[in-house]
Amino acid sequence: MTDRGTLPYRPCVGVVLAHPDGRVFVGERIDTPGAWQMPQGGIDPGETPEAAALRELWEETGVPARLVTVEAGTSDWVRYELPDHLIGKLWKGRFRGQEQKWFLLRFGGSDADIRIDTDHPEFSRWCWLPASEVVEQIVPFKRPVYEAVMAEFEGAL
Repeated sequence: MTDRGTLPYRPCVGVVLAHPDGRVFVGERIDTPGAWQMPQGGIDPGETPEAAALRELWEETGVPARLVTVEAGTSDWVRYELPDHLIGKLWKGRFRGQEQKWFLLRFGGSDADIRIDTDHPEFSRWCWLPASEVVEQIVPFKRPVYEAVMAEFEGAL
């Protein structure tokens, strides 16, 4: 097994896509049935976290930047560790987990604007959930991050 202490965190962004009524977008991972999450992904070289969030939103949901308003970003980066059985298997074994900057984006489109059948689909299905129900749907090792993010954005949802 790879020694996690020698590995860095993967720089990443996450998106809380909020419906005008306060519900939040979650998608079920296509590669892990039963694993739900919000859009997230790595930051490309030279890319700002906000630009990465808008790109990831487009890549994973088909929602273009013109249909969202950036309302907030987390005050700091939040981290999660991969479980031992995933160390060395994800991201070509280069990272121990992710360090993420999250953004609250208000959705201004309709459900028809959400297209998870993208060029490289990540989600098999999606739904809007009340913010209070999001954390319980997330895989356990990511829940502390989701708890922190949802608590930080709670007043804005």
